[in-house]
Amino acid sequence: MATTDWSWDPFREMESLRREIDRALENLGAGRWSSPFSRFSFLPGRSARAYPLLNVSDDEENVYIEALAPGINPDTLKITVVRDQLTIAGEKMTMTENVKPESYHRNERAAGKFMRTISLPFAVNDEKIKAEYKEGLLWITLPKAEEAKPKQIAINVA
Repeated sequence: MATTDWSWDPFREMESLRREIDRALENLGAGRWSSPFSRFSFLPGRSARAYPLLNVSDDEENVYIEALAPGINPDTLKITVVRDQLTIAGEKMTMTENVKPESYHRNERAAGKFMRTISLPFAVNDEKIKAEYKEGLLWITLPKAEEAKPKQIAINVA
């Protein structure tokens, strides 16, 4: 006589529920919500924070932000820094405004307003920030605040 294990596993149940939700969203054409290129990237919520895609690096003097943002109207770009938070906002315009939504056979290029906020790794001097938008890339140079720069400490030898 075979025995059946009837023990309830909440983690298995949650994983099953997640797969069902993913399947339902894929049937709606949404794919995974976490994809930075999903058609929901410009709507409020989790995915909206994934655009534009960023590279963040630094040297002794500056923090550098490279944002991949093709097709953005540069006049709509707004960059703000409040304490250690950098916000990039703007609007990506549609390529063809005269085409009705029901006329599309495939529409994979999202458009609309976006806003992304990240925490900066260092305090910055917000008076000397520079930004340039060129060929679909937004380059932001944030000079480090004096207190964030490395200090050389002299060592006394006895």
